[in-house]
Parts: sequence; structure tokens; C-alpha cells
Amino acid sequence: MKTNVKKQKLTIAVTGLNAIDSPGPGISVIRAIRDCPEFESRIIGLAYEALEPGIYMRDIVSKTYQIPYPTAGSDALFNRLKNIHAKENIDVIIPNFDAELTNFIKLSGKLAELGIHSFLPTMKQFEAREKDILSGFCRKLGVNAPRDKVVYKANQIAEAAREFGFPIVVKGRFYDATVVSSIEQAEKVFYALIAKWGLPVIIQEFVSGIEVNVAALGDGNGNAVSIVPMRKLYITNKGKAWAGITLDSRGYIKLAERIIEKTKWRGAFELEIIKSSKNGKMYVVEINPRFPAWIYLSAAAGQNQPAALVKMALGQRIRPFSKACKAGTMFIRYSWDLITHIDEFDRISAYGEN
Repeated sequence: MKTNVKKQKLTIAVTGLNAIDSPGPGISVIRAIRDCPEFESRIIGLAYEALEPGIYMRDIVSKTYQIPYPTAGSDALFNRLKNIHAKENIDVIIPNFDAELTNFIKLSGKLAELGIHSFLPTMKQFEAREKDILSGFCRKLGVNAPRDKVVYKANQIAEAAREFGFPIVVKGRFYDATVVSSIEQAEKVFYALIAKWGLPVIIQEFVSGIEVNVAALGDGNGNAVSIVPMRKLYITNKGKAWAGITLDSRGYIKLAERIIEKTKWRGAFELEIIKSSKNGKMYVVEINPRFPAWIYLSAAAGQNQPAALVKMALGQRIRPFSKACKAGTMFIRYSWDLITHIDEFDRISAYGEN
């Protein structure tokens, strides 16, 4: 005999609605939350630009509001969120971009006073894994990482290239990484990155091998709630996974557990790891302090990380998932022409909501 379980009614605000060729995590996060049988969720999208596809995905996002760019500062963001909250009564907010997290972390206490809950890393945790100090951070944890150098001028690239040898990886301070094989290529990428993300730019040693990403969730006390390793099967020219498969690999899981235990990481993060084809060692090339764009795979593999994060944001004690994620679960990303009307575009452009 089946019994009806009363679902918890929640209003959840999510950023990262740009489901493009280099997608934000927002839509994947929302899909995972909507899959949770314990929630009856009203999803509020928070967008920066009027052409973010999630704004117009009515089966995914209930209502969307524009918010100020991170460069506008935390006060502008708080005032906008306070105004949205007065209309929507937000229970939980999940930011999904590296560049916006500083403001959201600063505001987490003030937002909690309004009744808007979150589960984010501390500012110390967030800053410790920044790309420009990643190798030193990993050494302190006893974890391998490629050598790197922080550069502020194009003429500094040659010194790093001499030390590391070509190819090298040229990385922006927030996003984007390009493998180059000459100084000329490196300088071209350098100027493109500073135009987009500002200084500094990171020059990283190139490690050849198998790339595996790990989505993980820490409870803030040194315990891993969930760890899901994924190997990329198809990669775009921007290095993004367009297809991937879950792995049952204790080595990657132990690496993530070590980082969570040592840092007492609070919330979601993604490890980008290269297993060297030369020596078999695992090198952490990035630690992203939020859900990855492929996080819906965690729900499909039996460990719904976004749903678990919502529960922790609301103060619920969550035990680690008792079952390992289902190895062999695949995702394949695809393009889809979303049809809408100019009236909807006009509303979000002119009035900041749709």
C-alpha cells in the first residue's frame, strides 16, 4: 500500500542560466532539484544577460529576474536580491559562477537574516584555491599539481616557457584555458584573457594524460557527503565535456576525500584532474568552488548533490551517500532550438524580469 509523502514546498533561486556551448551549471542544478521527490520547488532564475537560454525554459524556470554584474559590488547585489525576495520569498539561493561567489559569500549572513539560505564555502576556503596560488595550496594538502607561474606582462611568458617547456597552458583568472605551442600563440591568448577577465594570467605546466573531473560535496566539518568521478568522452574546442561517463575509481574518490578532510570544505566543488600518461600520478589542475555544468549526472548516478546541498542550506544534517555512484552512467550534451517570442525578450531587457 502506497502512502502519500508530503513534499516540502520551496522557492529556490539559481544563477548560471547560460546553457550555451560553454554552459553554466544552473540548468543542470535545477533539473537535479526538480528530480528530488522530497521537494515541490518553485525555481527563480537569476540572470545577467537577456539572452541566457534558461530565462525562456518555462518547464525548468518558473520566473527570472536580472541581477547586477559582479563588478557592481555586493551592495548592489544585496539590494536587488532583497527586492526579489520581497516578491518571491526565496528559501534557498545557489550561485553557480566563480566570478560572483565573492559577493554571495560576503552577503551570506545578511541574506540568512532575510530568510534566504545558502551553503557556500568560507571566504578563506574560496581564496585558498584560486588559480594563481593553486600549486602551493595543493602542496600544503599533499596533493600533486602542475607547476605554474603568475604573469602580469606578456614578456614574462618566455621565462615560464623555458622552465616548463612547450606545450604550456595559458589560463584566465576565472575561466578559460588554452594549450599553446609557441610564444606567439601564448601572447595572443594572454591579451584575449586580460581583455575578458583581467590580470593576472596563469601559465601552467602541461600534463599529458587522461582527464577526469570529480564533483564533490563537503559538509563543512571535513566529511564528504558525495563524490562522483566523471571521465570526459568528448571535449569541445573550449575544453568542455560534451559527453562523459561516471567511474568507480577509489583513487579519485580518495583524492577528493583528502581535500575535503584537510580543508573542511563547505558546499560544492569540482576537481579537474589529469592522470599523467608518463608516471601515472594524479595532478589537480583546477579546483572550481561550485557545481560543474555536468552536475545533473550526479542525480542520474544515484547521488543527487544539488538536492543534498538544498537540505544542508536549510540546516538539515545529511549523512554521506551510503551507495557509490552508479559507474557507467553517461551523459551526452546536445543542442536544441528554443522558440520564444520577442515580447519575452523585451520584458527581461526593459523591466529586468520575465
